[in-house]
Amino acid sequence: MSISATEVRFDDATMWVSLSDGRILGVPLAWFPRLLPASPADLLNYELSSTGIHWEDLDEDISVAGLLAGRGDQTRPTALAAE
Repeated sequence: MSISATEVRFDDATMWVSLSDGRILGVPLAWFPRLLPASPADLLNYELSSTGIHWEDLDEDISVAGLLAGRGDQTRPTALAAE
């Protein structure tokens, strides 16, 4: 069975992703530099797919597999990823 995102919501510092298996992941927005400065309206303008979450206007794609593995934005330099 493939696990997919069913809902995404935000607070000031965290993205909360509800999954099809009932889990809810809390992920720091700091992991995703394109999302961190976005307006609330832009954050809520996402599309769900069977593999992840896509923000067209923010040019951001986040896979559920990456979230489950604890990975943030893989385009960041290695030094930032270690922080």
